[in-house]
Amino acid sequence: MNRKQLIDTYIAFFKEKGHAVIHSAPLIPEHDPTVLFTTAGMHPLVPFLMGQKHPLGKRLVNVQKCIRTQDIDEVGDETHTTFFEMLGNWSLGDYFKKDAIAWSWEFLTSKHWLGLDPKRLAVSCFAGDDDAPRDDDAANVWMSLGVPKERIAYLLKSDNWWGPAGSTGPCGPDTEMFYWAPNDDHAPKKFDPKDTRWVEIWNDVFMQYNKTNGGKYEPLAHKNVDTGLGVERVTMVLQGKTNIFEIEELKNILTKVAEITNTQPTPENIRSFRIIVDHMRAATFILGDERGVAPSNVDQGYVLRRYIRRSLRHLRLLGMDLSKMNACEEIAKVVIELFQADYPILHDRRTFIIEELRREEEKFQRTLDKGLKEFDRIAKLGKIDAQQAFLLYQSYGFPIEVIQELAQEKRMRVDVEAFQKEYEKHQELSRRGAEQHFKGGLADASDATVKLHTATHLLGEALRRVLKNPSIRQKGSNITTERLRYDFNFDRKLTAEEIRGVEAEVNKHIKEHLDVQRHEMTLHEALHSGAQSEFGTRYPDQVSVYTVGSFSKEICGGPHVANTKELGRFKILKEEAVSAGVRRIKATLEAAS
Repeated sequence: MNRKQLIDTYIAFFKEKGHAVIHSAPLIPEHDPTVLFTTAGMHPLVPFLMGQKHPLGKRLVNVQKCIRTQDIDEVGDETHTTFFEMLGNWSLGDYFKKDAIAWSWEFLTSKHWLGLDPKRLAVSCFAGDDDAPRDDDAANVWMSLGVPKERIAYLLKSDNWWGPAGSTGPCGPDTEMFYWAPNDDHAPKKFDPKDTRWVEIWNDVFMQYNKTNGGKYEPLAHKNVDTGLGVERVTMVLQGKTNIFEIEELKNILTKVAEITNTQPTPENIRSFRIIVDHMRAATFILGDERGVAPSNVDQGYVLRRYIRRSLRHLRLLGMDLSKMNACEEIAKVVIELFQADYPILHDRRTFIIEELRREEEKFQRTLDKGLKEFDRIAKLGKIDAQQAFLLYQSYGFPIEVIQELAQEKRMRVDVEAFQKEYEKHQELSRRGAEQHFKGGLADASDATVKLHTATHLLGEALRRVLKNPSIRQKGSNITTERLRYDFNFDRKLTAEEIRGVEAEVNKHIKEHLDVQRHEMTLHEALHSGAQSEFGTRYPDQVSVYTVGSFSKEICGGPHVANTKELGRFKILKEEAVSAGVRRIKATLEAAS
């Protein structure tokens, strides 16, 4: 079974169990300041996991494109990538442990579905602590299905507990499924989770508690199930492979790397091959996302730059003369070809992807040789301190990972913590801050972010009216607790008068104390009614539409305030260009005077 067959089979299975299919959300969340990227399929479902009714019902299923950069140091082994596809099924206050586990087992072992050998499967459950008891409920379900006690491991919160992302919120134990990956039938009788030959393939999360401000774990009345099955890992075991880079899609990218470098993989260089394959696939998907960004020194753009420049560094290690061709472009074309059928946005944004990769490659080329010479000069001194590492980053564009790798080759060490402090001094995105972004979990549904989310709806409509351009649509959005960022299609800089006019239009409707209401309808009805939609976003057949009085109407998942009187005063901080034909506004809300 290949990747596509696995995805189709999973979707078919859960459709039979009454689940509605939802589309993959963008990689870049719209209003979740806790993460830079979508790290799991639950991100677009945040309001519904918190209790809001989903337009498609209580049972959902999809395949979600994800990025988790906390695994970046593991890339190069047999099973880790930073970009991956995750199959997931959800119960929003409907079925719980018994059905979720039974269906996981049925899908994995039934000859009608995947037909994996039950004798090569093992599971882990939450071991219990002072906050919550051992999850015997889950273990008992597994044993009732035929899993022997010796194949059930009880692990602590660090391994078998999900959430909350912040200090409070929904959370609960999970149970994970492992498969004996070696090509033999000699799986040990007793499951040892520390044995890396057992590969984790699926995770069922049971959100049954709410962590309070006082640190207590109280039972939730509205219990959810959130599961995730890794497409690459399960395809690997279905095909009897020993590493994910042997499955068709990743192998095709690796073959392209071998072709353009005129080098074949060996035990000595395989890590470089795998890093390039993963990072270039991730970079292509970020650039080709519905809310795609360009390389930069902040937020998602910084991560994107790290991927591209680290790939270029490893292409050079494989002996490639980077000045002779656009290497990243050639690899990206393969990625687009492989995945555009499932993600048409990659084809639609092909020109942008190629242009940005070419631009970043040329930019890095101009400083690479000088930077390597500077590194060699510093290395001869016998030590690389924080200031020197920051010089390599700031002046030569070397991501910290590249500096660390160069140092390791010289058997030297970089003080990453000291580099972080130096980094923070210059008000750049610190790596520590980036890692905080990547922890994932439920969105920050604080009052501040909810208010700013409602303000983006007012801003979009104000732009259309003030600029007298009804074709203006959202091209991207990002919200933190401090500000909103709104991208829209427009072909010139706004005048100072226009900016003041947009500001005044938003504040006018805030002062009118307009009610914000949510309605469910079909996508056809929503579009026919004049509801705005985000450019490039795929919506389900049934959607939620939020109206702000009679001023704005927009397809959206929420959450929002109940009335505009809650917003305060709207203020535009900056208006600037993002790319050709796309402008960006950054704005905030101040206390009403």
